[in-house]
Amino acid sequence: MANSPQARKRARQNDKRRLHNASLRSLVRTQIKRVIAAIKEGNAEQARAAYDKAVPVIDRMADKGIIHKNKAARHKSRLNAQVKKLAA
Repeated sequence: MANSPQARKRARQNDKRRLHNASLRSLVRTQIKRVIAAIKEGNAEQARAAYDKAVPVIDRMADKGIIHKNKAARHKSRLNAQVKKLAA
């Protein structure tokens, strides 16, 4: 347990940040799931639209450090490949 005043404050800040970051991570996962759901439906137009909405969100979270930049690139690459394959 934190005893000093600054340790207590850091504990409060860490709890607050952890909840905020969890919310942002959840947002990324939701966007990715929407793209995957559209791909599974077989709807190329809807999949492309979902992908176009997901990319800026993924990039923004990578910039903020919520997810690693390589993880963001991997998700975008794999999703784009699946969308392109569906459209072809």
